[in-house]
Amino acid sequence: MHHAVFISSDRRALALLTGAAIGALGALFALLIVLAGPVMAFGALIGLAGGLYILSSLDAALYGMFAVIALLPFANFPFSVGLTPTLLDGALGAFLLVYVLQWMSGRRRLLRSTPLTPIVLLFIGIMLLAFLLGLRHAPLTARVLRNVLEMVLSLLLIPVLIDVMRDADALRRAVRVLILTGALAGAVGIALWLLPDLTAEAMLNRLGRLGYPVGGVIRYRQTSAALLNERAIGTWVDPNAFGGFLVMIGALAAPQVFARRPVLGRRAAIALLGVIGLALFLTDSRGSVLALGMAFVFIAALRYRRLLAVMALAGVLMLFMPFTQRYVEKFEAGVRGEDVETQMRFGEYQDALNLIARYPLIGVGFSGTPQIDLYLGVASTYLTIASSAGIAGLAGYLLVFASAFGYSAQRYARIRAHPDLSDVWLGLAAALVGVLVGGFFDHFYFKIDQFHAAMTAEWSILGLMVAAARLAAEPDSYADDAASAPTRGGRSAS
Repeated sequence: MHHAVFISSDRRALALLTGAAIGALGALFALLIVLAGPVMAFGALIGLAGGLYILSSLDAALYGMFAVIALLPFANFPFSVGLTPTLLDGALGAFLLVYVLQWMSGRRRLLRSTPLTPIVLLFIGIMLLAFLLGLRHAPLTARVLRNVLEMVLSLLLIPVLIDVMRDADALRRAVRVLILTGALAGAVGIALWLLPDLTAEAMLNRLGRLGYPVGGVIRYRQTSAALLNERAIGTWVDPNAFGGFLVMIGALAAPQVFARRPVLGRRAAIALLGVIGLALFLTDSRGSVLALGMAFVFIAALRYRRLLAVMALAGVLMLFMPFTQRYVEKFEAGVRGEDVETQMRFGEYQDALNLIARYPLIGVGFSGTPQIDLYLGVASTYLTIASSAGIAGLAGYLLVFASAFGYSAQRYARIRAHPDLSDVWLGLAAALVGVLVGGFFDHFYFKIDQFHAAMTAEWSILGLMVAAARLAAEPDSYADDAASAPTRGGRSAS
């Protein structure tokens, strides 16, 4: 009798607490509507729900990070904690937190590693040494510290993703999400380009609440008068960075058009690749177009010769279609070094080489330069790294890529024979070829104070490529470790 009374009392107490919690949340939500408006209030509510779901699922955390990279790469949280964290900081941090919690709870066991892991750690060490030595001549600021931490966390994605991808299905789902979110970003870029400039500008200005620039967002080559002179930017703000991101996604999607077991339907792959290609063309980023072309050559050389015919057809169309003539002329002027933008880049290259000549071994760090006649900022990934971290840093960067491709080359016969992974690996490898080529013409693949999203995408793809090579070489090695393998629902079995 007394026991029943206690149970009834406990239930009433739980009901009262639940009701009080719901009432408090409702009051807070109403207050947020009054203070910030309905859009921000509902956005916060959706973000809270999404955040709670992400913290319960490793797959959801990974896919959420990919979505933020593609669609809101420069968005901040609408609040400050001394510094204003970005959505990507939150998404990346949530993914790594869930990963660590899985180890702490025993749901993940037996670390899957490769020889690339110590090389990545060595590269991180070189970057941190350059950062610390650079503080001798430039003050440490909260922003610089955050940028360096973001760089380190992004690089740690490589060994983490190598461990997380325990089976081919998990890897294929991750690649599918990357392609879909990247194509959606391309579609957004095309839609904004097609809209009247004032309408597109007004829509992009609404992102000002999330830390995006407001006013003068639309980018042009010279003026808004000439046809095709507006440059597609999507939500990436910078057309060259947008183009660099689309290079990775386009290269990733291309093999799926010919794949025996595509991660998407063949027709869907063709349509998505068309959207990505059109968006890249509209960015008017010559370096990115060339980078994607070289990625396609890599795919054709390794496997699909038919892609060369597609490239030839596209080239002929660009040469003879009236509305592409200005684009072709601009490309030719860049190759000959005759346009102002290319000449400015040549000046940047010379200034960067002067800096590297004075500080060749470990660079000047990430905080600033020792002399007033030196500056950090050059349109080349390789010169950017060498300026900040010297020849040691550049060697470390190239060693990471060389080790990833070398590890894959040793297992290429098994990769080629694996029906579920061969085309996935090929797309990932081609994306990195695009990164290496694009790095000659722009700095967004390693510009830590501006393009964290592009860097995170780059290292994610590299980690996935090495994971594909490991899985292809050992397809049945982990069949008995189902407890650690991600499931379709995104959770590891316990």
